[in-house]
Parts: sequence; structure tokens; C-alpha cells
Amino acid sequence: MRIIGFLLILAGVMAGPALPQTLDYDRLDQRLSQLSREDDMVGLAVAVIEGGEITFARGYGVTAYGESPVTKDTVFRWASLSKGVASSLTAKLATEGRFALDDALITFKTSLRLPGKGEEKATLEDLLAHRVGVVANAYDTLLEDGRDPVDIRGRLAGLKVVCPIRECHSYQNVAFDAVTEIIEAATGASYGASVETTLFRPLGMGTASTGRAGLINSASWAKPYEKKKDAARPVRQTVKEPYYKVPAAGGVNGSILDLAQFARAQMGLAPDVLAPETLEALHTPRVYTPREQSRLSAHFGGRMKDARYALGWRSYKYDVTGSRVVGHRGAVEGYRSLMLFDPELDSGVVALWNSNARAPVGIELEVMDMIYGLPPQDWMRIDSSGAGAAK
Repeated sequence: MRIIGFLLILAGVMAGPALPQTLDYDRLDQRLSQLSREDDMVGLAVAVIEGGEITFARGYGVTAYGESPVTKDTVFRWASLSKGVASSLTAKLATEGRFALDDALITFKTSLRLPGKGEEKATLEDLLAHRVGVVANAYDTLLEDGRDPVDIRGRLAGLKVVCPIRECHSYQNVAFDAVTEIIEAATGASYGASVETTLFRPLGMGTASTGRAGLINSASWAKPYEKKKDAARPVRQTVKEPYYKVPAAGGVNGSILDLAQFARAQMGLAPDVLAPETLEALHTPRVYTPREQSRLSAHFGGRMKDARYALGWRSYKYDVTGSRVVGHRGAVEGYRSLMLFDPELDSGVVALWNSNARAPVGIELEVMDMIYGLPPQDWMRIDSSGAGAAK
């Protein structure tokens, strides 16, 4: 039967995108329950969008040891999924004519300074695609030490150029957050207020917020945990402030339901908020990302290929089907996040968890394989026998 199903999927791919089949949610629930019992897990929330509808949204584990269970309304940090929020707001403002994505950064008078006055050549599009030519994660350590992001952005001018602007991908946090200054100048409001009124509220994202206070004042929120190599289980951490100081790069919080709503908007299912031309600008690949492709090949057997970066989003070709999928992952101390979806099928998956466990990253492949009708594999690597595990 699996062979027949696989041939049907191939036939559908050749004929064009097909409507997704109803997924095996009982199996998915069993797999996630099994995952949640791993010794490096604390809490987990997962949602699935199938054919444009949120058809699965559940919590597993606890918000903290000895505290309440995770539910679909529990708030987590979204970490670098925040970049997709920032780019969505920026692209929407560009669609409305507030500025253009190909405007040079120097025209916005931000605090960002690049080697050799690169801000005169680099565009807003380059900033959102991480094509500004400085070393990856430039000066994140200064941010983590408590330095002011505005001061750090000025210091970037003293770095060496790793590649000409626009010619390679070099992932950023502090530099990327210069977009907050651009948004605030264009809207006359704080970044958090602009995100709230332009995206969160129109999309019905009732738990979503920016800033540390937004997290810890939530009715139900997941506390951060990290498991060290020789520890028996994860140890609770404090909620750190530094990456909240670069809100465009890592400052958003929200529940799994709100993350699923945001994913639906990325699929084009909220055109009054994110218009088709805005989404096209967001998701069109701009630059190849060899480091990401190498990581995927090493850990997931090449299931996703042609790894590229768009504007605040990653883009891949899904193996066998050849479908172009869009997503991102995030990590900040004590929290992890992911989103992956097929915009042609209006289907995908989102996940949030409050530890540094790596196994949940496999959730995206297990769900996308279900969506495409592919034979199941242990992408989460939780089967005791290891049978079917990715090599």
C-alpha cells in the first residue's frame, strides 16, 4: 500500500500541487508523546495546518518542573522566528509605498555602519536577506554581555569584509535589528506597537507580544531550561534580556496557536493583512546558504535541498516531491522554535519547546512527510531500535 501511495504522490507532483490527504494525527500524537518523555525535554507545543486549517494543536510536558502542563495557549519565546515577523512588517510597509526594498540603507539614517561605508551600497533587501558582507553573528557576544545594540551596530564598520555585499549569506542578529529603526521612523510608533497593530491584532494573535514583560506576564508561559552534557535533566535558566533588545531578530513571544495563525498568513490565507505581492517579496529566494545545506545533508540525509534565504525566511526544495517549502528555526537560551510549510498546499507545521533538545527539529520532517504521503521515518531519532532513523 505504501508503494501505491508513493506512486500516487509522484503522479500528483507531475500533474501539479494536489490537496493534502488527512494526516494520521493519532500517530503524530503518539510520536510527540514519546518525544516529550525524552530526558532533555521539558515542555513542547505543536500545531499542524492542513489545507489552510489548523487541524492539530496540542501541548506536551510542563511549563516548568512541578508546574502546570503545556497547553495550546502556553506562551514561549519564538527566538529567530521573530525575523519573519520583522520582515513581514517591513515588506508590508514597502507594499504600501512607505519605502522600497531596494532603497540603500544610508537613506534610512540607521545606526548601522558597515566596513568601507557598505551602508551606502547595501539595501534594505540585503539587510533582510543577511547579505551585508560581515562575519556571521557579528558581535552577538557583545550583545550577550549587555552592550547597547545601537553602539554595537556602529562598531560593525571596523570589521573585515567576508564577501562583497550581496554576494554571500552571513547570518546576523544585531545588524538585522537595524530594521527596527527603519520601521519606527516610517510608522512614528515603537517597533512593538507597530507589530501589534499591523500584524498581531489583525491576525487575531491574542497571546503574541514583544519584550520580556510580554512573556513573563502571560497567563501560562514556559520557563527556559538547558541540559548540559553530563546532567541528568535540564536545569532551569533565567529569562535573559539581551536578545529582547534586538526585537526584530529575536524579541517575539506567543503561543503555538498564534504561531499557527502567523503561518497561515504566510501561506496567503490572510490577504487583507499580507497581500500576495508582499508574500512574493518575502519568500522569493535571494541567496544560497551553503552552511545550512551542509547541516541539513549531515543530519537529515538531504531531505531538503537547495537551501536558500529569502527575506527573514529560509527556502528549500523538498526531496522527492521537488516542492518549494518555506520556514525558519529559532534558538535562544532555554527555547527553540520552528516553522515549515508548503505554500502551494497551504499545509505545514510549527513547534515550540523550552529546552535545548535537538530531537524536536525532526518534527518538521515527520509532518511534512505525512503531508506528502511519504513513508514514515524516525527523523526525531527517538525509536529505541533506531530503525528507520535518518543517516
